Amino acid sequence: MRKPIVAGNWKMHLTLAEASNLVQQLKGSCESDAVEVAVCPPFTALSTVGQLLKGSRIGLGAQDLFWEAQGAFTGEVSPAMLADAGCRYVIIGHSERRTHFGETDAMVQRKLAAAMANGLTPIVCIGETLAERDGGKTFETLTKQLSGAFASCEGWDCGKIIVAYEPVWAIGTGRNATPEQAQEAHAFIRQWIGKRCGAEAAEAMRIQYGGSVNAGNAAILLQQPDVDGALVGGASLKADAFGTIVKAAAASQTKVVNRS
Repeated sequence: MRKPIVAGNWKMHLTLAEASNLVQQLKGSCESDAVEVAVCPPFTALSTVGQLLKGSRIGLGAQDLFWEAQGAFTGEVSPAMLADAGCRYVIIGHSERRTHFGETDAMVQRKLAAAMANGLTPIVCIGETLAERDGGKTFETLTKQLSGAFASCEGWDCGKIIVAYEPVWAIGTGRNATPEQAQEAHAFIRQWIGKRCGAEAAEAMRIQYGGSVNAGNAAILLQQPDVDGALVGGASLKADAFGTIVKAAAASQTKVVNRS
């Protein structure tokens, strides 16, 4: 069975003091042998949080990266810099990057390739807008985003990539997909990966749900057979809520996963 992964995306929140305080609360209470746990602070807090996490079972992740190793790219951060700060994970293609900063599928592909080449575990975000869902284009959108991200995946160990399904209409809105909607999208993603990367990669790949995941809805979402964890936004800034989500992920290990 795939080990669930719960990752907290802190977005543009928390000073160094606030980040340090939150990490101290998370250590112990959010560590689990049954769940892989990660936090993704802003760039300014990566080194500080990384130092505080040493010796714990919580991994460090970044919220973005640039695909070049070095150079005149003001404001960007390279994969090697992230690794040097202690990062194991990196979020790629979050809907907020796509919406607010014009990130394209081609850019996502280059970032994914850079992460894979530098030993970082990518969390690749995909998902449809409300207009696309209402227009019956959910699968069309997911196919386009997956095709773009995995355009040059030959030679990769694709089973080690994490995909996060984040319906854009459910991020920061208080709305979230129903368990049935989440399962339907996750199953589609796994089937697509199977066709593109092979059945072994599809079976190994963990697919997170992201979109207003909180302490109240995590358990039922994580019980779905193809939901392998959560990419958590606002709730990851509260130690008790994040801990509840981690516990729900641990409890989901008893779910029945049926593969046809």
